[in-house]
Amino acid sequence: MPEHLRKPEWLKVNFGSNEKYAETKRIVDTHCLHTICSSGRCPNIGECWRRGTATFMIAGDICTRSCKFCNTKTGKPLPLDPAEPENIAKSIQLMKLKHAVITSVDRDDLDDLGAHHWAETIRQVKKLNPETTLEVLIPDFKQREELIDIVAAERPDIISHNMETVRRLTPEVRSAAKYDTSLNVIRMIAKRGIVAKSGIMVGLGETVQEVEELMDDLLQNKCSILTIGQYLQPTHRHYPVREYVTPEQFDRYRETGLAKGFRDVESGPLVRSSYHAEKHIHK
Repeated sequence: MPEHLRKPEWLKVNFGSNEKYAETKRIVDTHCLHTICSSGRCPNIGECWRRGTATFMIAGDICTRSCKFCNTKTGKPLPLDPAEPENIAKSIQLMKLKHAVITSVDRDDLDDLGAHHWAETIRQVKKLNPETTLEVLIPDFKQREELIDIVAAERPDIISHNMETVRRLTPEVRSAAKYDTSLNVIRMIAKRGIVAKSGIMVGLGETVQEVEELMDDLLQNKCSILTIGQYLQPTHRHYPVREYVTPEQFDRYRETGLAKGFRDVESGPLVRSSYHAEKHIHK
């Protein structure tokens, strides 16, 4: 059993709330919505909800996959909620969001893997919030190009799909997902003229060289934006933290990524896929 690593000072965050935090929580709860902020135990929930921003999670809160890093529930999902797309749109309207981020669980139980539900959500958000820019963080859809087309046809501003980790560790950390499948998804997104974005966690046992090789792989598949954050073990049952990467190394990753050709690299201990996502839309 690996030795438990003590969390360093730079990873300690303030979860304090204010009126905006309470209002964000009320809107999410009132519309029976799920957020990756809560399901994923994101360390930035206090900061983001105090700013009135949240990353919505559609298609329920039960995932058909069981990745070893993820705190989202796994099992047999409930049927899709036909009211969810409009409820997401109304919540974004109530929050007066200038930029919204939406993600989902994997729905391998559905014939279309949830693609049409995704498309309807994007349509409803745009209908009620025509001035709001939109980023969607999609599953791999088993690299079925016709399903990615269904989502891409609605023209969100950014489509993101996370690599999560380096090639060597992918079989250990992710369940059904494959490294090359995720690269193909990134390529398909960029091929449709939409900004492609991806994110990874570090501290899982990867080397600096492996992270740099992943950067090269993403750039070869036309990925424009990369996020890099520290992996935090949700519970003792999840994959263990092998290393707490220093803020200085995160800075070096950012410098390396920009030098290699990414349009933007968000890199830091508390960075997550949607952290400060509104910054990426204007570059």
